[in-house]
Amino acid sequence: MKGAHAGAESDRVSPMIDWRFDGPETGPVLVLAHGAGAPMDSPPLEALAKGLGAAGLRVARFEFPYMRARRTEARRRPPDRESVLLDTWRAAVAELGGGGGLVLAGKSMGGRMASRIADEVGARGLVCFGYPFHPPGQPAKTRTAHLEDLKTPTLIVQGTRDAFGTPEDVAAYRLSPAIRLVWLEDGDHSFKPRAASGRTEAQNLREAVEAAAGFVLARP
Repeated sequence: MKGAHAGAESDRVSPMIDWRFDGPETGPVLVLAHGAGAPMDSPPLEALAKGLGAAGLRVARFEFPYMRARRTEARRRPPDRESVLLDTWRAAVAELGGGGGLVLAGKSMGGRMASRIADEVGARGLVCFGYPFHPPGQPAKTRTAHLEDLKTPTLIVQGTRDAFGTPEDVAAYRLSPAIRLVWLEDGDHSFKPRAASGRTEAQNLREAVEAAAGFVLARP
């Protein structure tokens, strides 16, 4: 993958992590992980990273091992075991100097894994874009137990039509007071609205960027 992002701003390579950076080098650092099915340079992640960078944040993107392997192998690997995903997040945080100076962020699975280690590494904050509160069609199979006592200041940006957690679903959960939710009107898990709604995916992505940038820039 070393050559996969040739020319990208300030890329560097380590044994475990390949980085892509956006935004000013002096900005608050937000570390952004991808979801289960799409890489760090998918169009939605590009839009989020570029938008957050333009808002003054230093965005550091990375990929989990299975996604890195997909770039060089003919087959599509499934996501790594949870222990590997968590250790990759820990390695990313360590490479960037520790959690105290970082806001951890991720799309779906990437955000969920970040939420599992945010308190552990002492992160400045946490942003989840489309949190997978439960698998689609399985509302009883919640992924919220650790969110009840989360201490890290957290923003969850969620579409109102997200099959992984609607406003009605989330209203029934016991969530930590450290968590704030922002709802994107008619957005699905990728924040894409229906044409009949009168909204656009670009509009929802802009609102996601505005909410996340405001949250990060307000952190002490």
